[in-house]
Parts: sequence; structure tokens; C-alpha cells
Amino acid sequence: MTNPIADPGHGHSPAAWTAVVIMLVGVTIGTTAFFFDLPAIVWASAVLVLVGLIVGWILAKAGYGVKGPKYSPKAH
Repeated sequence: MTNPIADPGHGHSPAAWTAVVIMLVGVTIGTTAFFFDLPAIVWASAVLVLVGLIVGWILAKAGYGVKGPKYSPKAH
């Protein structure tokens, strides 16, 4: 019997990598700003994390996601 839930992939796509890198930069900046007690930069970095999420979604819709036509999987 086949599994009705299709495997969505493991996120090895340009959309996923771009989103994760942007969000990691946001978290890194936010953590550093929190340490130095700079609340405006903490909030700006939270917005950057949301921007990363939106950019990843846009790239996936543009075809750069795992199942997108512009994505070419690499052999491991």
C-alpha cells in the first residue's frame, strides 16, 4: 500500500537555503543585540527573521522549492 502523504523533500532547495540563511543572520544579530541591550535592533532582527520566511515562500512559489520546475536536485 502506498503512503498517501507524499514526501515533501528535505529542504535541499535554493528557496530553503536562502530562507534559512536570512533567518540565521536575523537570529545572530538579535542575540547579539539582546546581549548588548539594544531593543530596537532586537526587534529589527525579528523582522528580518520574518523577511526570511517570506523570501523562502516567494522563492518556493517562483519554482525554486523542492518540487519546483527551476529546482535541479544534486546527486549526493
